[in-house]
Amino acid sequence: MTLSDSSVVTRRNRRRASSAAMGFLRFAVTALTTIFGLLVVTFFIGRVIPIDPVLAIVGDRAPAHVVERTRIELGLNLPLYQQFFFYVKQALTGNFGTSVLTTNPVLEDIRRVFPATIELATIGTLIGSILGIPLGVLAAVKRGSIADQIVRIIGLIGYSVPIFWLGLLALVVFYAQLRLVAYPGRIDVVYEYTFTPMTGFFLFDAIVQRQWDVVWDLWRHIALPGALLGYFSLAYISRMTRSFMLTELSQEYIVAARAKGLSETRIIWFHALRNAAVPLVTVIALSYAGLLEGSVLTETIFSWPGLGLYITNSLQNADMNAVLGGTLVIGAVFVGINIFSDLLYRTLDPRTRSR
Repeated sequence: MTLSDSSVVTRRNRRRASSAAMGFLRFAVTALTTIFGLLVVTFFIGRVIPIDPVLAIVGDRAPAHVVERTRIELGLNLPLYQQFFFYVKQALTGNFGTSVLTTNPVLEDIRRVFPATIELATIGTLIGSILGIPLGVLAAVKRGSIADQIVRIIGLIGYSVPIFWLGLLALVVFYAQLRLVAYPGRIDVVYEYTFTPMTGFFLFDAIVQRQWDVVWDLWRHIALPGALLGYFSLAYISRMTRSFMLTELSQEYIVAARAKGLSETRIIWFHALRNAAVPLVTVIALSYAGLLEGSVLTETIFSWPGLGLYITNSLQNADMNAVLGGTLVIGAVFVGINIFSDLLYRTLDPRTRSR
């Protein structure tokens, strides 16, 4: 290699490093801005909503001096900007205050209930991915056919039907009439005192402990809400898979593969779907994040003791520390999943690394 070639390679490496550094910087600024915006929104929601946090703690009949002392202890007597800085400092250290409803630290409550939401959202995403991707591929390959129309109708229903109505209908049919699933909740009362969870993920814990009767009971409880969330995830994933596959099937490399005599099965599943899988990673990640933050109604209908039900109960009892803490956690998780999906997308698709 000549000296000029070496200098060219060095400059190219420097440009790549500079581009990667700028990309990371933009990424970090976007994430920090989003988190800061979330802190601002939740702070002002807590101040605008017509609920006095002091009265929620001490009660309506507390003496005036108790109310005033509590207000000072909470820092609510300070100017608004000082309250905001105090709020940000507490939130960044994981101190969301104490729940009025449970009298526990909010972060402790979130650690207790969030695994149930993660478990439910994971089941829903797995169902949506396992069924949604093949249906999307089928709709793209059979474009304009009856199969395509059926898949599109399934997706349209998933987008249009309110989840609370579909959940109530599912309970009437599969629980009240057919008795195929267990009653709402996460675990039967028989096992509440005999099963000892280790991680908070009940299915995982029961499998590790080889308590197969508990596994079966847990599955009978999670099957219906998981299938419901899976259906809504399926509607989104199948629609996006169809769109990505239609784009790939119109590319020149597909025409070249057919000209070479490759089988249609190999072209669809090993070439077109392989390239469509890169943006699908982002779609599945966003679907998972959406189930984590959007399972409030599902958890309420099925009495699923997750973060959504915790926030709902806290809101009904004017427990704003719990509401705002849960909202911040969900927002932070959503941002984290977005960052992870973007990094994974850049890793799988080298063309995006220089952007």
